[in-house]
Amino acid sequence: MIRALYQWTRRWPVWARRGLDIARIDFRSRRPPSTLSVVLATAVALVGSLLADALLARLGVTMFPSIGHYAHLRFSDYAKLTTPGVVGAALGWPLVVRVSSQPTWLYLRAALVVTVVLLTPDAAIWYLGQPVDGVFVLVWMHLAIAIVTFLSMITLAPVGRRRYSETRGNPGFARTSPFRSTDRA
Repeated sequence: MIRALYQWTRRWPVWARRGLDIARIDFRSRRPPSTLSVVLATAVALVGSLLADALLARLGVTMFPSIGHYAHLRFSDYAKLTTPGVVGAALGWPLVVRVSSQPTWLYLRAALVVTVVLLTPDAAIWYLGQPVDGVFVLVWMHLAIAIVTFLSMITLAPVGRRRYSETRGNPGFARTSPFRSTDRA
């Protein structure tokens, strides 16, 4: 299927192919992480993110006592939003590995973009009159979730190098890229 996607995108206009090149989507995947390692990394990311959220909520209430009863800092409120976010990011990691020879590079940039987009609701509730201190804590919670999830996925569900048999008959396939060496992902 990846080979078919590669062939399909080769027929795209030059400007669209350039966008794929900039994003380093080259369909020269590495060996994907095992399902077990992705499940483990997801569990660690979820527990770590919820723990970071709890610590930041507690710290926020300690620093800003006026937000002690702020609804968004209750476990039940942030857990129901953190869980699908972490699971979605975890599902994205194997996908990124399949479409890029530099998956860590692409996953980091995707995480940054998604995090910025997910700060939009924080800006909206602040604009609508929610307490600045509470929104400040929510922003830090979003950043913590992004960091914990990114590090969990790339560390606990690492990508493998291509096996020799996958590159036999196609010399340089695993290393050829319009960018620098693909060994640095």
